[in-house]
Amino acid sequence: MTLTRHIWLPLMAASALATSMAAAQDTTLSYMMWDPEQLEAERAAIAEFEASNPGVTVEALAMPPEDYWPRLSALAAAGDLPDVFAMSSGFVQSWAEAGNLADLTGLITDEQLAQYYDSAASVGVIGDARVAFPQNWVAPVMYYNIDMFDAAGVEHPQADWTWDDFLAAAQALTVDQNEDGTPEQYGMWLYGRYSHIEPWIFRNGGRLLNADMTALDPSPEAVNALEFLTSLVNEHGVAPAPAEMEGIRQQDVFALGMAAMWVDGSWNIANVRDIAGDSFQWGIAQVPVGPDATDETARAYAWADMLAIATNSEQPDLAWDFIQHMVGEGRTASDFLGGKIPAFQAIAESEAWLEADMQPANKDLLLEIGTQPVETGFSRDWSAWRGYAASGSGGMNGELDEVFNGRSELDEAIENFVAYGNDVLSR
Repeated sequence: MTLTRHIWLPLMAASALATSMAAAQDTTLSYMMWDPEQLEAERAAIAEFEASNPGVTVEALAMPPEDYWPRLSALAAAGDLPDVFAMSSGFVQSWAEAGNLADLTGLITDEQLAQYYDSAASVGVIGDARVAFPQNWVAPVMYYNIDMFDAAGVEHPQADWTWDDFLAAAQALTVDQNEDGTPEQYGMWLYGRYSHIEPWIFRNGGRLLNADMTALDPSPEAVNALEFLTSLVNEHGVAPAPAEMEGIRQQDVFALGMAAMWVDGSWNIANVRDIAGDSFQWGIAQVPVGPDATDETARAYAWADMLAIATNSEQPDLAWDFIQHMVGEGRTASDFLGGKIPAFQAIAESEAWLEADMQPANKDLLLEIGTQPVETGFSRDWSAWRGYAASGSGGMNGELDEVFNGRSELDEAIENFVAYGNDVLSR
């Protein structure tokens, strides 16, 4: 009897172990994100996670943003979201309100949280719940062509630059050699894109939305910023009409040497390196503080790229382990392309990420922005009212392009995008 018991118990244990191992071998964690190039950079980190979790396979899929969001929305509607997926600062509120994002509150300690940029980590907190966690963050900066500045004898952008200083530089850097009315070189390049416009609004102490982010209500400081940007194109001629650059990718205008200055996201550092190569020297600077701003009201524009867990994930603990690996010590500086700033401070502050031997030589400026008060400017249905990536649409992007192309007046454009936006936000 005793012998039978001793045989039976090991057999039970062996059977349970075999079942457990089989289950582990069949465990698949699904992961989806919007940047195929970034996913390739993450492959090593994913493989490391799989190696540390025997039997776990991470099924990773990436596609461009224009395909990612429709696909993710379809999966949400079908109740078949991936376990872990990339979440944008511009969409996190809508996705949280729809009940698609698991509550991560309490999964990370204050001690752990202190290792990340607070301005990035706070973006994923909606109401009382932490529904997403930052992997990296980005911020629009002013790119400037050092060679053009030096050739024109213009001082490089300074921290105390005013908008008048910026305009004077843009005028000196606009070159129409054959005097045909179309400059061969512009001082500035912009159109109605969010990362071209909002940096000026926030650095002027302005806002587009009301205090509770439920309605468009541009402040006087915001309107003044829009008037200044409009004057660059339509009055001073230091920036081209958007129609003039049709056929050229917007992110290539500066990199191709067609404009001396350009404000856009820090992630474009990678593209400028690729397109410009060593053809000219360039740097980055903060957008100048506007005339209406004070030290208390001036804000930098920055936001986080985050990871979230689906509320219907059947393996939330494993999903959270994966997120911790992908946002923290499991990553290396080379995983973060160009100007994507790691949310984990130790990596962001490393020599490997700062890349002192590459352009721009002052990449540490991005870390300085991370210590400042920041504004994201995102609300529910932001992409709809902003006209994200939709030049010519009924959104703010398209309305401003009509102004810059000389086909509409600014006050009319503001009236139109406010009415359209508030209709979107009231639904």
